[in-house]
Amino acid sequence: MSERDLLGPVDVVARSLLGCWVVADRPEGTVALRLTEVEAYSGSGIDPAAHSHRGPTPRAAIMFGPPGRLYVYFSYGVHWCANVVVGPDGHGEAVLMRAGEVVVGEELARARRPAARTPRDLAGGPARLTQALGIGRADLGTDLLHPSSSVRLHRGTPPSAVSAGPRVGISVATELPWRFWESDAPSVSGFRAGGKPRRKRPGQDGLP
Repeated sequence: MSERDLLGPVDVVARSLLGCWVVADRPEGTVALRLTEVEAYSGSGIDPAAHSHRGPTPRAAIMFGPPGRLYVYFSYGVHWCANVVVGPDGHGEAVLMRAGEVVVGEELARARRPAARTPRDLAGGPARLTQALGIGRADLGTDLLHPSSSVRLHRGTPPSAVSAGPRVGISVATELPWRFWESDAPSVSGFRAGGKPRRKRPGQDGLP
């Protein structure tokens, strides 16, 4: 995969990431998963749910490029979320990795997620996905396209059927159908509608 693969309208790029592999090497071993659910976020001015909506703030600066970097943030003070920065430099776009199917290192992923009982429990949801891969703050800014990076993104086989709908866990820009998932994949979140308002105004934050 190259930077060119990550250029284009953010919703189109997000959909194209379904089926791609995310590989994370750690001292204890390697876990790889195949993406089955993603969400698009844009700093173009039409998406107030995106962290980049107010420009390149210290938190969101990495969303403005270059494409292929890993944007990691702590959501609601309880879990990590991981995003692929996409689009041309300066556009503030990223794709949240919401769910995946573990294809390499399942034993290690289960050790990190001991409560998991089903494929959805293992890496179904942004918090579970980062836990299964062992991704955290130290991975912020990782070049996902470099072959020597500890976390990498690889082109995979696209799903045969894709569904789209509102994003989860937000209360603004809920009309945008920017969540994409592999139809009927067991790892996909159980939510099918947009998020509900919270006491904290939610933005680019996924539910666990």
